[in-house]
This record gives sequence, C-alpha cells and structure tokens, in this order.
Amino acid sequence: MPPSTTAPSVTSRLPIRINPSNGADNDAPNADTPPAPEAVDIDSCSTLTELQSALSDLTAEETTINNRLSILLSTQAELSHALSRLDLFRAHLGTHVVAARSLSANILSRAAGSAAHISSAVERLDIEQSRVKSTLEVVEQVAELKTCVLGVSDSMNVSQDWEAAASYLYRASKIPEEIIRGEFAEEIVPSAEVPDTPAVMLHNASESLCALFLREFEKAAKAEDGENVTRFFKLFPLIGRADTGLDVYGKYVCGGVAARARDNLNNAGTSREPGDFFYSTAMARLFEHISFLVDRHSGVVEMHYGKGRMVKVVERLQVEVDRQGGIIIDTFIDERNIERKLTEVKSYPYSFLVQSFLPGNRGGMQRTASPAQAPRKSGDIEEEIDVKVIDLLLAEMGIMIGRWSLYCRFLARSFLPDDADPTAPLEIPTVIQNSLLINKIQDRLISSFTVLTTFFCRRSVEKAFQIDEAPSDLSLSLDVSLPPGPYITSTVEDVMYIVNTLISRVLETQQRGVVISVISTISRVLGSDFIGMIQRKMRDESYPRGSHSGALPPDEKVISFIILINNLDTAADYTQRIIERYIGPDSAHKPNTTSLSTQFPFANHAQEVETALTNLSATFRAKTSELTNDALTTLFNNVIKPRLRPILQDSFRDVDYLLNSSSTASSEISLDTDDSDPDLVKHRFSEAWNTLITPLSRLLSEKSYTRLLSTTANTLSRMLEKRVWAYSGRMSELGAIRLERDVTGIVGVVVRGRYAVREAFVKCTQICLVCNMEEEEVKGLLGDGDGEDEGEAVEWRLTVEERKRARGMVVRS
Repeated sequence: MPPSTTAPSVTSRLPIRINPSNGADNDAPNADTPPAPEAVDIDSCSTLTELQSALSDLTAEETTINNRLSILLSTQAELSHALSRLDLFRAHLGTHVVAARSLSANILSRAAGSAAHISSAVERLDIEQSRVKSTLEVVEQVAELKTCVLGVSDSMNVSQDWEAAASYLYRASKIPEEIIRGEFAEEIVPSAEVPDTPAVMLHNASESLCALFLREFEKAAKAEDGENVTRFFKLFPLIGRADTGLDVYGKYVCGGVAARARDNLNNAGTSREPGDFFYSTAMARLFEHISFLVDRHSGVVEMHYGKGRMVKVVERLQVEVDRQGGIIIDTFIDERNIERKLTEVKSYPYSFLVQSFLPGNRGGMQRTASPAQAPRKSGDIEEEIDVKVIDLLLAEMGIMIGRWSLYCRFLARSFLPDDADPTAPLEIPTVIQNSLLINKIQDRLISSFTVLTTFFCRRSVEKAFQIDEAPSDLSLSLDVSLPPGPYITSTVEDVMYIVNTLISRVLETQQRGVVISVISTISRVLGSDFIGMIQRKMRDESYPRGSHSGALPPDEKVISFIILINNLDTAADYTQRIIERYIGPDSAHKPNTTSLSTQFPFANHAQEVETALTNLSATFRAKTSELTNDALTTLFNNVIKPRLRPILQDSFRDVDYLLNSSSTASSEISLDTDDSDPDLVKHRFSEAWNTLITPLSRLLSEKSYTRLLSTTANTLSRMLEKRVWAYSGRMSELGAIRLERDVTGIVGVVVRGRYAVREAFVKCTQICLVCNMEEEEVKGLLGDGDGEDEGEAVEWRLTVEERKRARGMVVRS
C-alpha cells in the first residue's frame, strides 16, 4: 500500500501511545534526530547567500519530517494489534455487565426487599414491646397505688398505725403524678371502701395525718415526752410535709431555749453584783445549749429530712438566740449601769497625768496618799469610779464576747461540706451575718468594752505612777552592798501586769476588731502616758545636774535617773516577752496559751492580729530606745565625761617617755625589775575608772550599761588618741614600748571581755604599733598602704599620712 493512502489512518490515531517503553509521544521528534534549526523567513532574503541558507533549512526540516513519518509507519502493525485487543476486551466486558445486571435484578433485589420487610417487622415488634412494658409499668404502678390507698385507709381507720400510714403515703409519693391523676387509675383504684379518686384520697389523708401529727407533736412537747416528739418528727417528711415538720420542730426547740434562758435569768436571785459573772454565765449557757441542740439533732434531721436541711432549723434557732441574747445584753447593760459608767469614764479628767505634764509642776507631784496633797471633795468623780469594778465588768464583757465568738466558730464548722479542707480558713455563716444579735453585740457590748478598756488602761497607768515606789538602800558607794535587782520602780511591774492582763483578755474575745482596737489603745497609752511620765520625771525630778556650774550632780539624782533608764529598758523587754508568748514560734506549746490561728480561724484574722501585736512591741521598743539613748547621753555628759580628762591626766602624771642614752640603763632596770611599778599608768587608770564606772554598772541594766560603755569608750578613745599624738617628739624607742604597754593596759581595763568596745581604740593601738615597728617591717606601710607583711595582716584605720606621722613620733638614736 502506498504511504499516501495509509498516512491518514495513522495520523487519526496519533493520540494513542503505542509503545510506552520508547519514552516518546507520536508527535514528538525522535531522540536521535537533531533539533531543527531556526527557520529563515524566505521573504526577507535579499541575497543569494540568504536564499541558499533558507533552502538548506527547508531541506533539513523536510528530512526531519520524513524521518518522523517513517517511524510512525513502522509502528502501524503494533498499533493495529493493540486496537484489536481493546475491541476484544470491550466485548467481554459487555457480557459481564449484562450478567451483573441480571444477578442484581433476579437475586439481590429480592434479598433487599426481604431485609427491609424484616427490619420493619422488628421495629414494629420493638414498638409493641415498649408499649407492653409501659403498660405493665402503668399497671404495676396503679396496683402499687391501689395498695398504698388501701393501706393508708386501713392504717388510719382500722389499726391506727400512723407509721404504716405515713409509709404508704411515702410509697405513693414515688408514683408519678400523671399516673395518679390518670383515667386508668381513677377507674381501677376506687373501691367500696375508698370511693374517692386516688389524688383526692391521698391529699385528704396527707392533710389529716399532718393535722394529727401536729396535735400529737404538740402534746408530746407539752408533756416533755422526748420519745414521742422524735417519733412524730420523723413522720412529717414521709407525708410530704418536711417544711411543716422543720417549722414545728424549730418552734419546739426555740420554746425549750426560751424556757432554759428564762430559768437561767430567774434562778440567780436578786443579788447580782459585779464579780459574780452572772450574765456572762447566762450567755455562755445559752450558746452551749444551742450548740448542743445543733450537734445532737443535726444527724437525725439530715437522716430523715435530707442533707443540709438542718440550716432551716438553725435559722429558726438563731431568731430565738437573737431574742434571748438581746434580753441578756440589755439586762446586763441596765443592771450594771453601763451607760452611766461610760458617761463617767468619758468625762474622767486624769488629773494626775494632766497636772504632771503642766509646765508649773517641775517640782514633782505628790503621792496620792501624801498628807501634802489637798483633800478632795466627797462628790469628786475620781473617787466615784472604782477601777476594780471596771476590771470586773471588762472581764464579764470579755467572756460574753468570747462565748459569742466560739458560737460563731461552731456554726461555721457545722456548715462545712464533707469534702472541705480542714486547714482552710473559715467563713462567717450567712445566718450569723444576718443575725440581729451580732449588731447588738457590736453596738452595745464591743463599743462599751473598748471605751472601758481605754479608761482602765490609762487609769491603771495613772494609778501606778501615783503609788510609785523606788527601790531603797541604793548607793553609788562601792562599800555598800546592793539588794538583788533589777533596780526599777514599782510602776514597771504594775503597768506590765496591766498590759499582760489586757492583751490576754482581749485575745480571749477572739474578735479581730476588738483586738486591733485595744492593742492600738495600749500602744497609745504606753507611748504617751507611760513614756511621757518617765520623760517628765527625768527632766523635772531626776535630771543629773550639779548645784552650780562645774559641780557634779548629787548621788540621789544620779541613782534616780538610772532607775528611770532601767524602767524604760525593762518595760521594753517585758513587753516583748509578753508579745512573744502569743506570737513566738513556740507559743502554741506554752502553758495557758492558744495559737492565734486557732483563736482566729476566719480568713486573714490571725495575720492581722499578729501584725497588731508585732507593731505594739516594735513601736514601744523604738520609743523607749530613743528616750533611753537620750537619757544615757545625758548621763554620760553630766556624770562621766567631766571626769574622763582628769582621769587620763592623773594616769599619765609624771610619766616620761623620753629616755635619753644616759638613763637608758636605769630605765631598762626599772622596766625589768620590781623596784618601781611598770604598770603605774594602768593601775592609776584602773582605780579611777572603777571608782567612776563600777557604781553605774552595778545599777544599770545590762543593755543600758553596754550602750553607755560604748559611748564612753568612743569619747575616751578620742581623748587617748590626742594624748598619744601629743607625745610626738617626746619619746624614745624605749618610751614607745612603754607607751604601747600603757595604752594596751588602759584599753584592757575599759574592755574587760566586751570585745566590741575594743573597736573604739583601734587607732590608738595602731599608732603604738607603727611606732614600735622595725625598719624592715615598716616597708610598704608608708607608701600606698599595701605592706608585704604587717600591712596585709592588719586592717588599717590610720591613713598613710597618719602612719608617717606616727613613725616620726619616736626620737631614734
């Protein structure tokens, strides 16, 4: 066949891949055929050369096309064979399609229909079964309902078994309301004995039983028959009258609470004097009775009425507590004449304290019992207020407030859920927050307690200063033996006893607001009245001054001034010890103390109370320290400082440190033998120092003496340093050795084991050290201050210039 006749049939099937292994499409050039060069536009040729080039390009393109056509023609047989196989596969596939359609139409369609029919039948069966079950449930519930109705009727009318009747009603309450009121039940349940419909019959029975239980409960309550009270109380929730049962029970227990409270108030007789703690006892018994009822009956209530239903009873009880507690507080206020006492204490003039601070009383106030004091009028308010009565009233009020706090804590713990964290802070219950009694306690008890506490604290401090007694048989003479210390006046012990009593009493109230208020009052009274009175005594009565300029103060003034300093120091220590009893790390293990977290379990209360106590101690310590430092400075300036320079002058009197060559041998003999005292300066200074300091050290407290000694050492070191510098050019090498020994002896006398005081004399000892160094030892010390031997081992207080000056003090041979 010519190529021209076969080309169309081949090109019409070119999109079909004939031989994939060749890796080329039919319309792609052969891999062995080079790519055709870029064609030249024959129309643009203008020369023969360009025409020849275009002709060669066309010839090459023709060759390429012919090669491709040859390749296609060579694969025509293979392509025809592949097409034949495809036609065969199509024929077989058509046969299979016809068979599959026949199978689906003849077999699967019938099976699918059968499956759908079976599924529909099963669904109808399930529906019928559920309907049968529902019907059976309805029948069973109606049968149960009929049993309950007949049981209630028989129990009420025949056997009068109230527990059984209530039990049948409880069983009937479990049946759905739509069943009870349904047509089927209304048709089946009524009988000749019970012709009413179930709903009507059950409602009437419940009402009848409720009225019966109420009558029987009240009868048992009047007869104080606790067994029948409990019996009928348990039946109310069974007949659907739980709220009625809780109400009548609350009324019953409230009646008992009221009767008990009236008995407590009426059984005390007519004698109700301060100190018998009658009202605090009545308040405590009221709260104890309520706590007992809640603790004892909460289990029964929650068992028969449900979890948390005791809250309703407590709310009813709290109303009665508000009433009875208010009666006790009002009676207490009236019987104890609290309003009158508040008026009296608010108008109390504090005459002794006020007059003590007046400028015209520099001569001092007379004692209360002093004959020199003018007699007072019989109607004077200061004589009418008995501090002992106020103390007893505060004690009774503190007990009442404390019992209220315990009651609040008990209710807070009673309302905690079962899964509550036992270590978590408590929250004040809502029933307490909404209570009327809490407002009355705040307005009438706590406010009165705070005012009376302020008066008691100030009046006690005033009284302590009025009856103040100083220790006797004290003297600055070393020949007189002193009684055992501490050497303070009676005021310190009296005031600290009052402070301890007030802090202990206010903490027992377990009320954060009361504690913070009273602690603030104590801090204010101690800071103004106590410290102010001591400061006034220091300034006006015991100031250590001489009769004329330059004269030393008399011993009586010095002793009195020292005792006042001891008062401040000891009072600060006592206060700190009192506070540490309650907030120290071992406070919970100390006798008669309870940890603050136990006393104040509500959120952040314990931390706030601890902060108030800490601030009291810190503030009082700061104020006493400030006044003590001023007093010690005064004592030093007026008693010690005027004697220091004469002591040094007398100690170094007639001492020569310039030993020339002619007297060197005799000086060495004098230093190495006992013919003369080599420690003459030390002995002179020690004798004078002991005469000056020892009498003061015997009287002063340890802390005050340490501070006084530190001040004295600082001044003495400066005086001694000036004296040492004054020997510049007036001492030989041997004299420098003696000077160092004398200075060391003086320092040893002053220090005597108190090594912190030695720091004041470092410059003096370093001057002597530099004076006595050998030439090879002093290398580097006189330059930049970084010596190789001694310079590295000594922390120098002397500058380089001072070291050079010290080195030049010695006249060297």
